[in-house]
Amino acid sequence: MKKAFTTLALFCVYLSLFATVKIGALLPLTGGVSAFGDLVKKGIELAQGERGTVLGEKIEVVYLDTRSEKTEAANGAARLIDKEGVIAIVGEVISGNSLAAGEIVEKKKVPMISPSSTNPLVTQGKKFVSRVCFIDPVQGIALAEFASKTLKVKKVTVFTDVEQDYSVGLSNYFMERFKKYGGQVLQVQYKSGDQEFSAQLSQALSYGSEAIVVTGYYNEIALVAQQAKSLGYKGYILTGDGADAPELIQIGGQAVEGLYFTAHYHPDAQITSVSKKFVDAYTKKFGSKPSTFAALGYDAYMLLVEAIDRAKSKDPERIAAAVRSIQNFQGATGIITIDSNGNPNKDIIIEVVKNKQFAFAAVISANSLK
Repeated sequence: MKKAFTTLALFCVYLSLFATVKIGALLPLTGGVSAFGDLVKKGIELAQGERGTVLGEKIEVVYLDTRSEKTEAANGAARLIDKEGVIAIVGEVISGNSLAAGEIVEKKKVPMISPSSTNPLVTQGKKFVSRVCFIDPVQGIALAEFASKTLKVKKVTVFTDVEQDYSVGLSNYFMERFKKYGGQVLQVQYKSGDQEFSAQLSQALSYGSEAIVVTGYYNEIALVAQQAKSLGYKGYILTGDGADAPELIQIGGQAVEGLYFTAHYHPDAQITSVSKKFVDAYTKKFGSKPSTFAALGYDAYMLLVEAIDRAKSKDPERIAAAVRSIQNFQGATGIITIDSNGNPNKDIIIEVVKNKQFAFAAVISANSLK
């Protein structure tokens, strides 16, 4: 009997050597916003290198490419859960895709933490979807505050991508607050993938816009900036966090110099004890300073692993509850407390493109925007 027990114990130890905790990473690694996905992936890779085990088991990250599409995001979430057997997911990156994937994880009761999906609908009414980034009402209001109080502009044209939930929501939040300050707004529309913006820009110039606000993603933002400058536009260009990728400068060149945008993070704004360590480790591993999306990917992974550790279980429902209980978590992007709706309360950073670099411009306290 003793020999049998010893054999069983040794077998259990043997199995534990191969046991893993499987986490999914649902990211746009190809397609229109693949730059974001690649940056988030780097942040996850760095985080996994620092914290590669939990519950005494090795963490396996299963990456799945959504191709920057909503349908693929939903299908990918289902595949990660049903076929790969993940107990939690980091993803998706943009709001429309997270909304699609969120419907799946909610039905299957598996927690998902988005690094960077800012539309409030992503977590609204959900128990299993949370995030580590601020939400659009916060950044929309912050952008309006900056435009009105710092830049002192009174007339703006807002470019809204009608195919992106993120863009529609951010536009609305910006316009609502800007109008409260007595600002005047002209809204024009475009669609993801558009290359030509001369009609909308002609309206903006005729309107006498002191600022153009583009609430979309880096590719279209860069093209709008280029075409605006070619038409002689001299005013400000403002955007949300969808501008925060190196490709903005690669595509836009000189045209995006002086562009302001809201951001979740800047390596020069080292808010927590983790911030500097993260910058140093990322720079050593990848040869450049980290971007916002890399930092958010790092924080999403680290917070999820912390939740698994606190849950002391692989049970997805217990992990989801543990995510919502996290307070004062020291992340690379700041101090994170997740509220009962799955959203963090965080400050907003304003960055500016200066000498072909993203430079720190200002910090706007989230508490001051309520």
